[in-house]
Amino acid sequence: MKYSKNKNINNSIAIYGAGAAGTQLLASLKLSRLNIIAFFDDNPKLWGTKINEVKIYPPHQIYKFKDNLKQILLAIPSIKISRKRTIIKILQNLELPILDMPSIDEITKGKTKIDALRPIPIEELLGREVIEAQSDLMKLAIKNKTILITGAGGSIGSELCRQVIQHMPKKIVLLEISEENLYKINEELLQINIDKIEMISVLGSSSNYKLVSKTIKDNNIDIIFHAAAYKHVPIVELNPIEGIKNNIFSTVAVCEASVENHIEKLILISTDKSVRPTNIMGASKRVAELVVQAYAEKESTKFNKNSNYKKTFFSMVRFGNVLGSSGSVVLKFKEQIKSGGPITLTDPNIIRYFMTIKEAAQLVIQSSVLSKGGDIFLLDMGDPVKIYDLAKQMVNLSGLSIKNKNNLEGDIEIISTGLRPGEKLYEELLIDAEAEKTDHPLIFRARENFIIMDEIFPKLKNLKKNIDERNKDQTLKILSELVKEWENQNKIN
Repeated sequence: MKYSKNKNINNSIAIYGAGAAGTQLLASLKLSRLNIIAFFDDNPKLWGTKINEVKIYPPHQIYKFKDNLKQILLAIPSIKISRKRTIIKILQNLELPILDMPSIDEITKGKTKIDALRPIPIEELLGREVIEAQSDLMKLAIKNKTILITGAGGSIGSELCRQVIQHMPKKIVLLEISEENLYKINEELLQINIDKIEMISVLGSSSNYKLVSKTIKDNNIDIIFHAAAYKHVPIVELNPIEGIKNNIFSTVAVCEASVENHIEKLILISTDKSVRPTNIMGASKRVAELVVQAYAEKESTKFNKNSNYKKTFFSMVRFGNVLGSSGSVVLKFKEQIKSGGPITLTDPNIIRYFMTIKEAAQLVIQSSVLSKGGDIFLLDMGDPVKIYDLAKQMVNLSGLSIKNKNNLEGDIEIISTGLRPGEKLYEELLIDAEAEKTDHPLIFRARENFIIMDEIFPKLKNLKKNIDERNKDQTLKILSELVKEWENQNKIN
């Protein structure tokens, strides 16, 4: 158990929850000679009574103890997550470190002890209540289908793999450029593949048209989830040619191979950074969307001319930050807290939306069932989160305190470094369309302006030529022509 070194408060501790778990926790902590001065509980029948000489108080009285407390320990393992969130948010106003006890399941199975106190996962506090996936949609999307996932070893790609394999696909094919990431996800899936679903691992780039096309043909692919992309804004800003090449031309290759082999559906994993982008990564992903939209329009035209034509349904899904993904601010803050700080953030006013990886992947899969061709699906990301508040929450939830001018003996300092090139204070999900409801409460559909195939492909051909010649200035100039709303940070004229 970890405690703050703050010298401005004493070593007294309060326990929130005076039920069986709280009673057991008190007995265990007494052996450690810790100074437990109060219980707090929601049950009015317990107020004023005592447990081993420790009095139980109503929650609203906790503020009277603020200056005399070092930490608050939660002993409410069986409570609903919605109620737990409410309690934690109230307690956070005290700006005291909060630690949680393990779940009853972990304790009864002997996985841990009741006094193995730990930080509260930030995932429990961000966004809205998680809505469970609609099992009928998941089955309809996956069961007996042969699924190809590009970027299968990445954050979203690997979670798509985990979700897909649980819903009885006929076969799952993993395409990944990183040997290490492909090995890791392949080994993980082998452990959870209890139904012995056929798995194929393909090492290579989704920008390689011949590889993608052969992979589709050899495996009779039905559906592709195209998750392969370079997504880290600062890295792509420093390496624009490779970022643009990968994000745009992998999408071209996958779309072309899909049409050639008449697959059922292709779903592009996009990002909120593609909306009115201020960075190269976002602009490149917007072009990837335009590519998918152009193919969707061309497929619809072919089908309208010949109703026997086997049309490929193209769609894309936009969402914001995913908790726990590589490069996630949450993972970054965790590492900075673990190393003793400081926490660095670019601007105290920056706002982001968050969603768990699992929920994002499930919504992507469910959206594939709703596709009509050319759809842009938007995911309900819940309430926006101020990153500065997120940092403060994570420090307190780690059992530590904020170091600032009012608390010079605190543990972790929060430092603002200034917005990075191409970084926004907030992100959006729509450009110029209205979002429509779908049959799923968290998935919305939009149709936005796009560029038809005959207009976009000559520009893409010119873009590819300049990329191959490593002509950065011309590459960025063409990118800005394709994405008119992009504020070109490189100021190419």
